[in-house]
Amino acid sequence: MSHKRIPKRKAAIAIGGVAALGAAAILLPNANASQDNSAGAATPKTLKATGASDLSSQLAGLLGDAFAGSYYDSATQQLVVNVISGDNNNVVVQAEKAGAKVRKVQNSTAELAAAAKVLKTKATVPGTAWSVDPKTNKIQVLADSSVTGAKWDTVLSTVKGLGTNMATVKKTAGSFKTLVSGGDAIFAQTDQGGVRCSLGFNVTASDGTPAFLTAGHCGVAAKQWSDSQDGQPIATVDQATFPGNDFSLVKYDDPATQTTSDVNVGNGQTVQITQAEDATVGTQVFRMGSTTGLHDGSVTGLDATVNFQSETDPNGVDTVNGLIQTDVCAEAGDSGGSLFTQDGGAVGLTSGGSGDCTSGGETFFQPVTAALTATGATLGDGAAGAGAGAGDDTATADPSATAADPSATDGTGDQSGAVDPSATDGTGTGEDQSGTGQDTGNGADDGSSLTSNH
Repeated sequence: MSHKRIPKRKAAIAIGGVAALGAAAILLPNANASQDNSAGAATPKTLKATGASDLSSQLAGLLGDAFAGSYYDSATQQLVVNVISGDNNNVVVQAEKAGAKVRKVQNSTAELAAAAKVLKTKATVPGTAWSVDPKTNKIQVLADSSVTGAKWDTVLSTVKGLGTNMATVKKTAGSFKTLVSGGDAIFAQTDQGGVRCSLGFNVTASDGTPAFLTAGHCGVAAKQWSDSQDGQPIATVDQATFPGNDFSLVKYDDPATQTTSDVNVGNGQTVQITQAEDATVGTQVFRMGSTTGLHDGSVTGLDATVNFQSETDPNGVDTVNGLIQTDVCAEAGDSGGSLFTQDGGAVGLTSGGSGDCTSGGETFFQPVTAALTATGATLGDGAAGAGAGAGDDTATADPSATAADPSATDGTGDQSGAVDPSATDGTGTGEDQSGTGQDTGNGADDGSSLTSNH
């Protein structure tokens, strides 16, 4: 969303921030990779990210219990599918004929799901998270800096009890938290002060009215939202779910509001959003948020469970399930922002994580497909008009562009703060990628008196 007042009949999906050099340089349209298989049915297809996601969904249904997850190999542009074949080589043949590269693994989807249930029962500790990593065919368990002493012992013993080939565990610096902050982007006032989030994607609600998706913890925190600090509300929460899931459907108060189905990545450029798609491990993704702007990285895990420390109960846990895990950084105020692919696929809404965009971190996202299904909303222009208004003064991302000009982001430069281009890749691994998290929660250095609510 633009950070200036939205005219009565015009609304943009722009999420403020400085588009960083590393991400902007590669967030450009590519020629479609070949889907042909001239070398024969058993040769893996060359796929773009969207094609890999579609093929993975098809094979999950085709292979049934033999399907044990998949991931996208960005180096070869191939989909790698894990199978439990046993003595039935037919499942391998089916997957190969469909165009996937097949890998036989030990742990089935059902076994991994059962292990996740054990973790939920025995290790639901604030500051922990876990997700399925199809690259290792194991559950990856993370524990942030707050998990120490008896809590850490509980996590370790639970993981050990799952067996040596079922799960891995590592510590991550910083602490897992939802990323709401005082400052910039979409604003709301609560009894505790002001809060700020980021708009995710414009949608059309089931009744045909224009709306947008953002994080559920944003919608739970406040009912009415404005596009400017201390401005009049322009949208009202219709549905909000948190914890459990983390999405909100927020309807524009003026039903004549016109919206565009795109993401503003700065420098007057936008990425057109054409469809919602499921995440695939290994896929390159881009995140836009009001605090840190544009950053990119990879999907590292699926069906993640994150146990946030409750904001209302010092001894409580706010657990969110079914999230997408990535190595993309995010900071306070980025909550609700867009996660999308280079091809214009809407993938997720920023939920929370650890670290920052200086040292790196891990960030989790609510899948857009689940949010759309639950709310009954659809991606695309509002009923009041298609493609008019907000997109008129922007251009589709130019393949020759290497960076966005902060001065061209609708006045958001000062509020968003500078983005270090060297910190935009977000693809590192291990504990160093998590950062310290010490600055997380401060939001933009804009002199705002708004206080962090989450």
